[in-house]
Amino acid sequence: MSTAGSHQNIGLTTISRTVASLAVGVVHTVERAVVGEGRMRTARGNAWEAVCADRARARQRAELDRLVAELAAARAAARERQPVG
Repeated sequence: MSTAGSHQNIGLTTISRTVASLAVGVVHTVERAVVGEGRMRTARGNAWEAVCADRARARQRAELDRLVAELAAARAAARERQPVG
């Protein structure tokens, strides 16, 4: 019987994944201790912040579009008032 099959090789990627997993656990624990349970960032909170940011950008874009339209209308009106010739 061969015992070669019972040994598992640990590769660099396995070690990297383990270290990354431990680091995430440490960060999560530190965040919970520093920030507190009620203020922890969650996927739902992140999604809501993204929605709010998108809405704010849309409002800013609409305001800019409105200002550009006003300027274009004022410029067109000024051209119409100028005498031809």
